Amino acid sequence: MKMSIGQTVEIVYQDKTGKITQRKIEINGIRNCRIRATCLTTGAPRVFLQDNILAWRIIKRGVVA
Repeated sequence: MKMSIGQTVEIVYQDKTGKITQRKIEINGIRNCRIRATCLTTGAPRVFLQDNILAWRIIKRGVVA
């Protein structure tokens, strides 16, 4: 299974300093191993590197047009 636009997922992410966080995000775009998303805790737009996502699971599937 892979991530796709419109999905709400929970991720475990390691940032460039090595800090590990867990957050729920809504995926807005995926390109060049970067995931553009909205953090559902803060409402802020974020960009995540796919290689730094340690684990993830689907919370809600996206709407297919």
